[in-house]
Amino acid sequence: MIANVIAWSARNLVLIVVGAALAVAAGVYSLRTLPLDAIPDLSDVQVIVFTDYPGQAPQVVEDQVTYPLTTSMLTVPRSRVVRGFSFFGVSFVYVIFEDGTDPYWARSRVLEYLNAAASRLPEGVSPSLGPDATGVGWVYQYALVAKELSLAELRSLQDWVVRFAASKSEGVAEVASVGGFVKQYSVVVDPARLKAQNVTLKQIADAVRASNRDVGGRTVEISEFEFMVRGRGYLQGVKDIENIVLMTENGTPLRLGDLARVEIVPDERRGITELNGEGEVASGIVLQRFGANALTVIDNAKKSLAAIEDSLPAGTEILPVYDRSELINAAIETLKGTLVEESIVVALVTIAFLLHVRSALVAIIMLPIGILISFVAMRALGIGANIMSLGGIAIAIGAMIDAAIVMIENAHKHLERAPPDKSRTEILIKAASEVGPALFFSLLIITVSFLPIFTLESQEGRLFGPLAFT
Repeated sequence: MIANVIAWSARNLVLIVVGAALAVAAGVYSLRTLPLDAIPDLSDVQVIVFTDYPGQAPQVVEDQVTYPLTTSMLTVPRSRVVRGFSFFGVSFVYVIFEDGTDPYWARSRVLEYLNAAASRLPEGVSPSLGPDATGVGWVYQYALVAKELSLAELRSLQDWVVRFAASKSEGVAEVASVGGFVKQYSVVVDPARLKAQNVTLKQIADAVRASNRDVGGRTVEISEFEFMVRGRGYLQGVKDIENIVLMTENGTPLRLGDLARVEIVPDERRGITELNGEGEVASGIVLQRFGANALTVIDNAKKSLAAIEDSLPAGTEILPVYDRSELINAAIETLKGTLVEESIVVALVTIAFLLHVRSALVAIIMLPIGILISFVAMRALGIGANIMSLGGIAIAIGAMIDAAIVMIENAHKHLERAPPDKSRTEILIKAASEVGPALFFSLLIITVSFLPIFTLESQEGRLFGPLAFT
């Protein structure tokens, strides 16, 4: 069979050349559109359900939030494992799906079951889905540095300006803010005054909540002009909160400022973000969307951040902290260097032993063509370009070179021994048919030796207790 393929190829050179040109074009297209990353994404298809339950102990979070959600997620179609984790004030539920499940289909099904499970949660607790990113989606991180701004101002700048600019970049799933101080209003009540006025904490909370809203009315037409009527009641600062009326007695209002002290304080922090040991900074972490090209996502995020840098306050800098594109480009350069080095070695070896330059060109030309065809196969199988896949290609180049040298040397031997009147094409067909099957099956054996790697399966540990269900 191999000999027949060789003979047909040698007698139909035009078709082979056209096929090679099409393969090169398909390989170049696949190379330009193939997702590039530094490390392979071996993470499972999973959907994360995050629930915030402020101020509650882990056991309370477990009983009232994590347990109802995990039991509801057990019946999600194609789900393989459901794990729940409870911490102080927060709950995480991981729904892991079978391999090959479309991640967005999985998110939609989890959302359906989440709507049904929401009725079993405490009042005011609202679970949400995590970003559509994977475990290796952390592709870029930056830090905001400014000598004239405080940590609270840097964090506000990150949350309300820089983060939105990076989030609009193509392929970005989420930009997470870390570090700095998050400003919030704090109402410090005086227990003695509360008791004297017979006011409860619930009354204060309800009054603050009710006072921070706009109220819509109707329209009024005057002189053929239509005016919209509304009550504007959004709180604008500390003074507005202090002036909230809790109750009125004999025409005298009791304000919140009479019973409590209102001030701006930082939110509670569970950690800090420090840059090079030189002090704290505010930072942003860019997560790429599932299946996106990491190199493209990073470039888009850099362009978006560069576009707004001039509009930031004077002295404010956006410094890159982690940039995976450097590792990706290094992996690509390694493959390029390997290809060039091995092409030079093949040319020198072929010229030195065969004293024939055209024979060296045969191997040198076929190396990039073979690599481009491998990119076509990678794109068809949904395999991205990363250190492992590019490293495998670099290793395979050695086997391709070995087969090419054996084929060229055998062709030269047959040409030297052949009579002058015999067709050159027939001589080459015979030479290639002589070693072609052996080379094919030797490479096939090398390929088969890697099959056990493709048959490896994940081993899920069964965790007993309320935190995990399998």
